[in-house]
Amino acid sequence: MKKNDSIIRKKSIDFAIRIVNCYKYLVDEKREYVMSKQILRSGTSIGANVNEATYAESKNDFIHKMNISLKEAA
Repeated sequence: MKKNDSIIRKKSIDFAIRIVNCYKYLVDEKREYVMSKQILRSGTSIGANVNEATYAESKNDFIHKMNISLKEAA
């Protein structure tokens, strides 16, 4: 398994795709713009932070970036 093929990274990408689809549904079908935008930002930032953690400069940097992802997921 390559460094970029972690289970967490794959799941965060799959989650981001689901979030984008949820956003599209909320905007197109329910005409919800404010909350849907916040869901889109937080849901996709999880994967962005996991990806950044993959290239962390130190163990502490990795832990920090993964904790940011955890907070966004919560």
